[in-house]
Amino acid sequence: MQGNTVDSVQDKALAVFGAEGINNPGHVRSVIRQGAWASHTSGLAHGRVQGNLVILPEVQAGDFLRFCQRNPKPCPVLAVSEPGQITLPSLGQGIDIRSDVPQYRVWRHGELAQEVTDITDLWRADLVTFVLGCSFSFESALQEAGISLRHINEGKNVAMYRTNIATEPAGAFGGAMVVSMRPMPAADVIRAVQVTSRFPNVHGAPVHIGDPALIGIADIGQPDYGDAVALLPDEIPVFWACGVTPQSAILNAQPAFCITHAPGCMLVTDLLNHQLASF
Repeated sequence: MQGNTVDSVQDKALAVFGAEGINNPGHVRSVIRQGAWASHTSGLAHGRVQGNLVILPEVQAGDFLRFCQRNPKPCPVLAVSEPGQITLPSLGQGIDIRSDVPQYRVWRHGELAQEVTDITDLWRADLVTFVLGCSFSFESALQEAGISLRHINEGKNVAMYRTNIATEPAGAFGGAMVVSMRPMPAADVIRAVQVTSRFPNVHGAPVHIGDPALIGIADIGQPDYGDAVALLPDEIPVFWACGVTPQSAILNAQPAFCITHAPGCMLVTDLLNHQLASF
């Protein structure tokens, strides 16, 4: 049954994007822009950088930028727009930030108000876009190093959890770090640390290895975001800082208006993952 589920997810993506188009970032964005794909982007545009999204009014953008600068592991900044700018030329040709993410979350006064697939009707001249690095980028490097990733193999979104690890606040923005988890045999853990340490712009090395209770996770089988995956007896859970952390900060800051990506539904860019490697 599990294999059939994986095959069906892969078949659906291939049917929507095409065998050649599924790895073409411009084509992937075009299909998403047309509303034909509203699911997570893990496994799409192999080898290309994907980004987390935060859109805020200009009046709060300065505080949020300082929050990111003080918390670079969960919030590594890849690009910041000018107020009202809908393009991000440093990340990709033809990007329209209003429609090129599969699902957006709209927040009002810190509360999730709605999830939509297009924010054109909500766009304002004072909105500033932040694109933050995403762990999907180092997943390709892990796979190339021979490390199997269960959520990808099973066609799932990565499991994400709120923790008791505090971020350093800036203005009204602060709160607990969110982490993503990937289980793997002990023999792969050291290699995973080595591989991901090369990518500080996409969360870098793990922030915790082992017992989830030590970082405030009561039940690893019940992620706060994404999909649960099995943790086998010979495996260790490995946790990386996650770009959903800003959504935790938004809950605390309670801005009157804010837009983010829905967890797992990223902006696909033209950048190659290896361009973000530090060595």
